[in-house]
Amino acid sequence: MPIRLAVLLTVVLAATACGPRDTAPYPKYQEEAQRLAQRLLIVDTHIDVPYRLQEKFEDISGETDGGDFDYPRAMRGGLNLPFMSIYIPASYERDGGAKELADELIDMMEDLERRAPARFTVVTDTLEAETLLTEGKIGLAFGMENGAPIEGNLDNLGHFYRRGIRYITLTHSKANHISDSSYDEERPWGGLSPFGRTLVKAMNEMGVMVDVSHVSDEAFYDIIGVTAVPVIASHSSVRKFTPGWERNMDDDMIVALADNGGVIQINFGSSFINKRSHAWLIERGKKRDAYLDEHNFLPDGDEASAFNDQYLEDNPYPFAHLDDVLDNIDHVVDLVGVEHVGIGSDYDGVGDSLPVGLKDVAAYPNLIAGLLDRGYSEEDIEKILSGNLMRVWRTVEAYAATH
Repeated sequence: MPIRLAVLLTVVLAATACGPRDTAPYPKYQEEAQRLAQRLLIVDTHIDVPYRLQEKFEDISGETDGGDFDYPRAMRGGLNLPFMSIYIPASYERDGGAKELADELIDMMEDLERRAPARFTVVTDTLEAETLLTEGKIGLAFGMENGAPIEGNLDNLGHFYRRGIRYITLTHSKANHISDSSYDEERPWGGLSPFGRTLVKAMNEMGVMVDVSHVSDEAFYDIIGVTAVPVIASHSSVRKFTPGWERNMDDDMIVALADNGGVIQINFGSSFINKRSHAWLIERGKKRDAYLDEHNFLPDGDEASAFNDQYLEDNPYPFAHLDDVLDNIDHVVDLVGVEHVGIGSDYDGVGDSLPVGLKDVAAYPNLIAGLLDRGYSEEDIEKILSGNLMRVWRTVEAYAATH
C-alpha cells in the first residue's frame, strides 16, 4: 500500500467518531473523486493557518475543534501542498514591525515540521513538491500576504527567499510602499510604486512568484508590463459574479493574465463567488457604518461587533454553494482555457463564509466530484488542482536559475 494511503487509512479510522464536517454532493462521482483526491497532487495557494495560530494556538498535527485546516482533515481531503499565508496586517506598514512578524510566523510554521516531522515537511521548490504523493506528509510552502516586510530593501527579499517565501502578495487592504490596493480609495502610486517595479524584477530574478491578488487594477497592468515571467492571483475570483468589486478580476484582466501565462486561483469565500452573498456583506457594512456614525461609536469597538451579531441574527447569511466555485472555474475555462485556473481557497481566512460543500480542507473531493459532473477530464482536473500552478512555479524557477 502506498505510504500516503496507509497514513490516510489510519487518519480516517481515527476520525470516524468525529463525523463528517460537510455534505457530499454529486454522490454519483464521490468514489472516483475520493480516488483522484488521493492520487493527484493538490496544491492550494492560500490557507491562513499562521495568523489563525498566532491569535489562538491549536495543535494542527491532530484533529482540532476550530479552524478549517488540520492534518487529519487535510489527509482526508487529499491536500498535499498548502501555501501557508504569512499574513501581515496593513497597519504594520504604518506602525513598523512587519519584518519581525513575518519571521515569527515563519518560525511557527517551521516548528510544525520540527514537532511533527512524520506529518509536515517544509517545501521550497517544485522537486520537493512532487515527492509529496509518496511520502504521506503534508508539504508546507510559504507565501507572504502583503509585501510590507520587504521595507523597501531588496536585501529583505533575499532574506525571505532563504526563509522559504515563494510568492509575495504585493499589498493587502491599504496601499503600501510597493503598490496601491484594490480595497483602498487612496491611490498614491497610480499602480505600482517605483520601488514596486524594481521589486517585481528582483522577484523574477530571485525566483519568487508575483501575486496580483489585492492590488488595484492599475497596479495589475503595471505588473503585467514589468514581469518577465507568469504571475499568479493566489486567492481571487471572477468579477462577473461580484460586479464592480475590484478585489476580484474582470474578464480583460483574466485574458491579460492568460496571455502572460499566469493562473487565477479561485477563492472559495461566499462573498467572492456569489452576487447575493457579496451584496449581503455590502449592505451590512453600509447599515453598520450609518449606525456607528449616528451614535459616534468607534468602527473597531464593541458596538460594531454587537451590530454585526444582531444583523446576522435578523438577516441570515446567504451562503454560496460549491456550484458557485464551479461556475467561477467554468467562466475562466470558457474565457481563456483550462490552463489558467486553480484553487486558492482562503481557508482560515474568510471566517464562517465558506460555501456549502466546501467547509474545510476535507472537502476537496467534493470539488473534484463537481468537476467530474460538469464533464472535466482527469487531465483537466489535474491541471486545476495543481498542474497549472506548478507550471508557473517551474517557469519562475527556470528564469531565476539563468539570471
